[in-house]
Amino acid sequence: MALPKLNVPRYALTLPSNGAKVKYRPFLVKEEKMLLLAMESEDQSMMVETITNLIESCTNLTKVKELATFDIEFLFLQIRSKSVGETVDVMMTCPDDNETQVKVTVPLEEVKVKIDPKHTKELKINQEVGLVMKYPSMDMFVKNNFSDQPDVENVFELAIDCIDQIFEGEEVYEAKESSRGELMDFLETMNSAQFKQIQEFFETMPKMSYDVKFTNPKTKKKHSVTLEGLASFFG
Repeated sequence: MALPKLNVPRYALTLPSNGAKVKYRPFLVKEEKMLLLAMESEDQSMMVETITNLIESCTNLTKVKELATFDIEFLFLQIRSKSVGETVDVMMTCPDDNETQVKVTVPLEEVKVKIDPKHTKELKINQEVGLVMKYPSMDMFVKNNFSDQPDVENVFELAIDCIDQIFEGEEVYEAKESSRGELMDFLETMNSAQFKQIQEFFETMPKMSYDVKFTNPKTKKKHSVTLEGLASFFG
């Protein structure tokens, strides 16, 4: 005799980057198991493939790897919140003594992607030369959130990964058509003020953010701390 089938609820959200509507559902147990196995493997390529497949299975999207990093984070947070609960407990260390820990409950529906009004993808290096940047890839998303490895140690390597185009007047050069060595040489010829624009691109990049308020039970000192990025909410 056939067993009954369970109805899976459907939800809708809006992508922070472009306002596109996305339909999604929670993870199924078999998908949660796939994710846990991928995390335990510590294999980054397996992690990328698993997260891509999970998001594509749980949404009506087909090109997940082309999404901005903060879109992927936001999608993953929303899907997981509907799967395991709409709040998450986070242990916060009190800044006044750097040792007392306080458990804070974060309502995931209130976690939003904050967009800095000064943020821009087009950087003007001088009167003639400029850059068009792109957001970090799916690989970078996994490395930043699920890997024990440190974040990219060399900001030059990160910059090279995220250069989309270089333009000089009307001439446009596609970064993918240049070698990493050529791009590195280009970056190293910049002065500090010019390279600062690239650093500001990353510093002001949209990110998931939530302000938590809590009190140190020992000193009664009140604190407000901003959580940023997916790893802050799930560890």
